[in-house]
Amino acid sequence: MFYRENGQFKTSYRADQQVFPILQDRIAVGLLLLVAFGAVPALAGDYWFTNILIPFLVFSLAAIGVNILVGYCGQISLGSGAFMAVGAYAAYNFYVRIDGMPMLLSLILGGVCAMLFGILFGLPSLRVKGLYLAVATLAAQFFADWMFLRINWFTNNSSSGSVSVSHLQFFGMPIESPLSKYLFCLGVLAVIALMAKNLVRGAVGREWMAIRDMDVAAAVIGIRPMYAKLTAFAVSSFIVGVAGGLWAFIYLGAWEPAAFSVDQSFKLLFMVIIGGMGSIMGSFFGAAFIVLLPIFLSQFLPALSGLVGLEISTASVSHAELMVFGALIVWFLIVEPHGMAKLWATGKQKLRLWPFPH
Repeated sequence: MFYRENGQFKTSYRADQQVFPILQDRIAVGLLLLVAFGAVPALAGDYWFTNILIPFLVFSLAAIGVNILVGYCGQISLGSGAFMAVGAYAAYNFYVRIDGMPMLLSLILGGVCAMLFGILFGLPSLRVKGLYLAVATLAAQFFADWMFLRINWFTNNSSSGSVSVSHLQFFGMPIESPLSKYLFCLGVLAVIALMAKNLVRGAVGREWMAIRDMDVAAAVIGIRPMYAKLTAFAVSSFIVGVAGGLWAFIYLGAWEPAAFSVDQSFKLLFMVIIGGMGSIMGSFFGAAFIVLLPIFLSQFLPALSGLVGLEISTASVSHAELMVFGALIVWFLIVEPHGMAKLWATGKQKLRLWPFPH
């Protein structure tokens, strides 16, 4: 009874095209933002900020970028880790080589460099698709690994390839404590997620989805495949590049090229598949699944081995964690191939009819 739009009449096109046209959705999002910006900083501790909340926010941002390319435009990409690396190292070079460079501006410029890198490696999408496109984007991952490992200029001539940043500030306010880092990441995520939501609802987003569903038919009705695919690569790479900068600057502080290995690319792709392709909300669900499940398993498996009276080494627990994690991913994809966003949509639809039979 409480999730129905009965009586919520739209009297203008502007009202009908709202991001959240249902009043209950607007209230829920407002309460969620209030909790995220108000209650969480007051209740959570440093462990939650450092190990759970900040990785979740950064991965959610990166998953939104990957979802735009994979979920909305249908272009398979295995080079997301490379785009994160380009965004991180470009932001680092802007930050350390230009005196007085604001951190936020360096992150944005890092995203622009990742966007240009993404467009370059998105050019094969004009000719190939499917598995061949996945291999082409995987080449970007290997190229980025080689570039940042062998060309010392990108690492400011660091002999080990490791770089670091310190004394981060945002408009004169220091970003050193876990709380300030959390609030900064949350603010960036909220702004970019809102922009992405508006983008996929507009003409550009409709072009992406038309290319995803049937590119030949989309070309027949006047949609330019080259423009649609390259804009998807550009927007996706920009968002992933900003996420890479946040991952390096805010979460890691000091990093090396191995921090953006191909494992990162697969992890982001898993987030999109598990959360739900073609859904901004699904990006959050997938990031939460990937971040929280390993932490839960690392606590649950040792406790379970103690209950059954088995002595299991730390290495065995780590291997069992990976096995259970992989098995759960496969099980979830079999049970709900459309991801967690589909479960969320189904639940909302049932609430519209509850308590009447359906």
